[in-house]
Amino acid sequence: MSMNEFDDKTLRERIADNPQPALAWLAGVLVLVALELGRLASGLVQVGETTRFALGGIASVPGSVEESVASSLGEIAGLVAFGLTVLVLLGIAAILVKWLLIPWTLVDRLGIEASTGVKDIIERVIVTGLLVVAAALVVLTPVGGVLEMAVSALTRGVEWVSSLPTITSRELISNEGYQLPDGSWEGTFLGLSPAVAWALRVAVVYAYALVWLAWLWRGYETFREHYREADWTPRDDSINRLRNHYWGMFGLIVVIMFLVMALWAPAVSPATAEANLYQPYEHEFEYYGDDGVESITHGEANSDSRSQGGDTNVGVMSYDNHDRFHPFGTNTDGKDLFTFLAYGAQVSLVIGLLATVLMAVIATALALITAYYKGVTDLVTIVASDSIISLPRFLLVLLLSVLFMQANHPVAEIYDGGLLLALIFAGTGWPLLWRSVRGPALQVSEQEWIDAAKSYGQSPAATMRKHMAPYIAGYMLIYASLSLGGVIIGVAALSFLGFGVQAPTPEWGRAVYEGQSYIATSSWHIATLPGILVVLLVTGFNALGDGIRDAIDPQSEASDGAAGAAGGGG
Repeated sequence: MSMNEFDDKTLRERIADNPQPALAWLAGVLVLVALELGRLASGLVQVGETTRFALGGIASVPGSVEESVASSLGEIAGLVAFGLTVLVLLGIAAILVKWLLIPWTLVDRLGIEASTGVKDIIERVIVTGLLVVAAALVVLTPVGGVLEMAVSALTRGVEWVSSLPTITSRELISNEGYQLPDGSWEGTFLGLSPAVAWALRVAVVYAYALVWLAWLWRGYETFREHYREADWTPRDDSINRLRNHYWGMFGLIVVIMFLVMALWAPAVSPATAEANLYQPYEHEFEYYGDDGVESITHGEANSDSRSQGGDTNVGVMSYDNHDRFHPFGTNTDGKDLFTFLAYGAQVSLVIGLLATVLMAVIATALALITAYYKGVTDLVTIVASDSIISLPRFLLVLLLSVLFMQANHPVAEIYDGGLLLALIFAGTGWPLLWRSVRGPALQVSEQEWIDAAKSYGQSPAATMRKHMAPYIAGYMLIYASLSLGGVIIGVAALSFLGFGVQAPTPEWGRAVYEGQSYIATSSWHIATLPGILVVLLVTGFNALGDGIRDAIDPQSEASDGAAGAAGGGG
């Protein structure tokens, strides 16, 4: 069947006409999901707990506002402030609900005739009203109790699924055991040595991740071959340029290895985080001692496995006195360094992504607003951004982190300071991204289709979202990817100085700090290996950013990008 027959059909209709390729690809996805269903369910549980915590914090905001206002202006003013705060929060929630969950226009369904801008306002008012009704039902009627019971039952079901073994689980390929006097190993997978069992599990993890990537690529090829309307799009050339961009592919490989290490940290780590990092004295394991098989806590074993130079050292690819294998050796406390780095990769990933996403959202919103309205709005944003950029960024981040930590601010306690660092990096980094995309935003704001949208009566928000944002999305992707590496190395530098992520949460920079005094001893690995990983990761993100830039815009060069960024700042 030729592609021309699909010209007037939707994607759903094309799949219905030729379902076999899509079903075959979907079957492969289901198989891959089934192999790691327990781990995915565990991730859902963690996301649910985080969401519940966040919603609980948001739900407490109106009460805090009411208490604050009532203490100074009286109870009536407090109730008014409570109501207004609830409406504001529900209005924000209405925007998200409409964007994520409602694919159609309620105003059109109700047959309301109005201009585009008025329709958007009516739409948000309707969704906000529905949320008010839903909130009232949950709070004032038994519906809330029924909903709580349903959520609890669903949570128990997901927790049960999360207990199922997976192809990369530690229980399936265990590397924890002890060596008998005859040289054989007891308790490990198939009686293999802990080193071989650990290496086998890591190989399975990366093989599984590579199969996922290959299957996703197969899905794209299936879509392009069977379901895409056009035989060719500019995206095809961009992907081909990226595939032939060796520097960018190097960065992609490094980033993928880092992401797999972070996402599968429990599987690639020789020990669990609870036993080795957070609660070492509450977890025991067996080893073969002078009196046969004995039990000891990880904390006690760690005290005998410290790496502090000289003869007190457990180096790279070695065992300690209790038959525990340490691929990267141990740190000064005797904890497994690879486990520390694997879970530290999760911390770096969360902080880096959160800070970069916040920076990109702020910069994109301001670029669209300033390009659309220009004038005073643009001038005020220029002054604010230049004021922030004029200050040395690292010193500013350092000052703010010390200020909030010394004041024991509640935000500094979340994620042991990780959330605070993400917010600080976002608050100090958005001017750089804004300057980078301000020029393209101004260019698109002068196009004829923007004037046509205005004359048609389309609201400014809809015009910016539909006709301006897609134009600058590629530029934002490039500069945001280049910024991510800077955030990660900045967090590592702060942790090295003692003002970043605090113990017991692992972070690569703190490992470098703990091992700096042993760099010239037999315990050189404590600082050297984390330092190499930081440099390699930042280089990888920068290389990937360069590759994406050259793939999207083959005429771009680094000097041109810098000049464009400078020119965009006004």
